[in-house]
Amino acid sequence: MNELLITFMASFLVWAIFAGLAILWLIDGKIKREQVFHAFFSALVAWAIAGMVKAVLPIPRPYVTFGVNPLTATEPFGPTFPSQHTVVSFAIAFTIWLHDKKMGVLFIVAAVGVGMGRILSNAHFPLDVIGGVAIGISIAYLFDRFHITNRLMGK
Repeated sequence: MNELLITFMASFLVWAIFAGLAILWLIDGKIKREQVFHAFFSALVAWAIAGMVKAVLPIPRPYVTFGVNPLTATEPFGPTFPSQHTVVSFAIAFTIWLHDKKMGVLFIVAAVGVGMGRILSNAHFPLDVIGGVAIGISIAYLFDRFHITNRLMGK
C-alpha cells in the first residue's frame, strides 16, 4: 500500500471523522445534533478509558519493538494498547450507526480505515486496534443502551 495513503489513514482520517460529525451538526434537525452530541461524548469517555488502560499496560509500540520508522505525520509516543485513534473512531462510528444505519456505515468504513492505518503505519499491533474497537463500540453501546447522554443533558 502507498506510504502516503497509510500516513493519511493513520494520522488524518480520524480528523475526517470529526469533520463528518461537524457536517452532521450543521444538517438541520434536532435529531442530528443530539446524535452528534452522543457520538462526541461517547468518544471523549472512550478516549479517557483507553488512556487509563495505557497507563496500566505500558507495552512499547511496534516501530520501537522492530526498529522501524512509523508512517505517521508525527511520531507516536507512549504505550501502544489500546489504540486511542481507533477507540475514538469506533465510538463515533458506532454511535452514528445506532442512530442512522446508512450514515453509520460510512463512519464505520472510515473507522476501519483508521484502525488499518494505525497497524500499517507501525504505530500499533493488531491487538491494540482490536482492543480499541472493543472499547469504542462498548462505550457507544452503553451510552445508547442506558441513555447516559440524555441523563447528563437532563432529559
